[in-house]
Amino acid sequence: MERLLSPELLPITLVGLGLLSLLLFAILGLVLRGGRRDNVAERLSEFAGRAPAQPQASPRQALEQIDRVVSQSKRGGNIQRDLARADLKLTVAEFIGLKLICALLGAGLGMYIGRASPAAQFASALVGGVLFSFLPNLYVVIMARRRVTAFNNQLGDTITMMANALRGGYSFLQTLDMVAREAPAPMSSEFRRVVQEVGLGRTTEEALSNLLRRMPSDDLDLLITAVNIQMEVGGNLAQILDTIGHTIRERVRIKGEINTLTAQGRISAWVITGLPIGLAIFISTVNPEYMAPIFTFGMPPEAWCCLPVTSLVMIVIGYFVIMRIMDIEV
Repeated sequence: MERLLSPELLPITLVGLGLLSLLLFAILGLVLRGGRRDNVAERLSEFAGRAPAQPQASPRQALEQIDRVVSQSKRGGNIQRDLARADLKLTVAEFIGLKLICALLGAGLGMYIGRASPAAQFASALVGGVLFSFLPNLYVVIMARRRVTAFNNQLGDTITMMANALRGGYSFLQTLDMVAREAPAPMSSEFRRVVQEVGLGRTTEEALSNLLRRMPSDDLDLLITAVNIQMEVGGNLAQILDTIGHTIRERVRIKGEINTLTAQGRISAWVITGLPIGLAIFISTVNPEYMAPIFTFGMPPEAWCCLPVTSLVMIVIGYFVIMRIMDIEV
C-alpha cells in the first residue's frame, strides 16, 4: 500500500487517471455518434419503403436501456427533473457517468495534495473523490437557480403582455403562443413547451402544472392558481393579470433590495468558509511535511480539536448558520 501511494508513483498515477478520463469521454462520443447514424439509417429505410434491417444491439441502444432503467427510480426521476430545470441536454446515465469521472479526478488530485504520508494520501483521495463527485450536482443547481431567477424577473412584464393580448381579443392559448414567440429566454422556451403539450393533447391545467414543476416559483404558482380559478368560475382575466403583475413586480423589486443589503453577509460566509480550506490545500501542496501531523494518529489529546473532520464540520455549520441568517423571505 505504501509503495502504491509513494510520491515516486504519483505522476504515473495522475497520468493514468487522466488517460482513463479521456478514454471514457472518447467512448461516450463514439457511442453518441454511432447512435445518431443508426437512427438516421432507420428513418431513411422507412421513407424509402425498404424492409427494416434486423435490429442489432448497438452501444447507443444499450446506453438508452440503462438510462431508461435508471430514470424509473426515484433518484433518477429527481436527476431528470433537475436537468430539465437547468435546461441541460444530458440523460441520467450520462450525468452519472460524469459524476464518476469527476470522482476519479478528485481522487487523483487528493492523492497529489496529501502526498506527505500514506494515511494523508488515502484520506485526501477519499475526500477529493467524494467532493468532486458533487461538482456536477452543484453546477446543475447553480444553472437551475439562475434560470429560475431570470424567469421570475421576466414574469411581471410577461403577465402585462398577456393582459394586453387578452384585451386585444386573443384567446388564452393564442396569448401563450404569443409569449412563446416574442418573450426572451427562458420565458419563451418554457411557454413554447406549454403550447406544444397542449397541442399534443394535454389539458391547459396539466401543461401549466408541468411548467410549475420545471420552474418552482411562488410567483408562477400565483399566476397558475389565478388562471385555473378563472377557468372554473369565470371573470375578467386581463384585470386579474394586471393585479398579479403589479404584485410580482413589487416582490421582485423588494427581493433585489434585500439581496443588495445582504450581499456583504453572503460574501463573508464564502470567505470564512473558503479561507481555511484554501489555505490548508495551499500549504499541503507547497509544504506537505508541515501538514502531515494533522493526518497522523496518536496525537496528544489537546490537539484532537484540530482534526480535519472536526474542522470541516465546524466550518460547514458556520456557513449554513450565516446563510440561514441572510435568507430573508418576502
